[in-house]
Amino acid sequence: MAELVPFAVPTGSDKTLLVWELSSGPTAEALQHSLFTVFSQFGLLYSVRVFPNAAVAGPGFYAVIKFYSARDAHRAQKACNQKQLFQKSPVKIRLGTQHKAVQHNALALNSSRCQELANYYFGFNGWSKRIIKLQDLSDPEEETENEDMVAPLQRQSLKFFCALEVVLPSYECRSPGVGMAEEPLDNLEEGPLSLLMKRKKTQKLAIQKAMTDAFQKLQIVVLGQLLFPEAVWPRGGRMPLRLQL
Repeated sequence: MAELVPFAVPTGSDKTLLVWELSSGPTAEALQHSLFTVFSQFGLLYSVRVFPNAAVAGPGFYAVIKFYSARDAHRAQKACNQKQLFQKSPVKIRLGTQHKAVQHNALALNSSRCQELANYYFGFNGWSKRIIKLQDLSDPEEETENEDMVAPLQRQSLKFFCALEVVLPSYECRSPGVGMAEEPLDNLEEGPLSLLMKRKKTQKLAIQKAMTDAFQKLQIVVLGQLLFPEAVWPRGGRMPLRLQL
């Protein structure tokens, strides 16, 4: 059965594992690292969160682990439930059940998460970004004889627009994206170095937003051992592509 993996924060309970009966010996940070090491073997993880048990449950911890893929979560639950894993006593793992009647508003992944997901499914060299336009939209003050020195510091804010495309070169797939970022300026305190730092920061943020937008037009369909990226174009059309895992 096909599974759709979008570039969005995973919300389905079928992608979530509840792990309990974790021992009280290690710290929460150590347990988080151990859990990540074990469960990342089954697929890309979105998050691993460890919490102390409620007082009525006695000492120890439980964890909530989110996968991007429901199939990966199911395999992990089947393989690890009632196993000792990294401790002397076995842990218990429950897989959530998807409720189709409950609708979730999917939140877009940030650009770093999108890149992590793309690297996992397409390979580090299997995709790239191409910046088409990076434009300064900041509003300078009216031109003066000393425009080069005065105008940059009199701007109310820095604003950049970015247009780019995410490219899957092996499959001739391109997904366009746009983003805009704005950074306020303090006219009285901004010096040349601070202005330069904020300019670079605003440019970077505009690029990141454009990348996020471009990745939202891509979805991944997983069929068994086959991977099908889809470019979902703005008008609703789809371009299926086949990628062998």
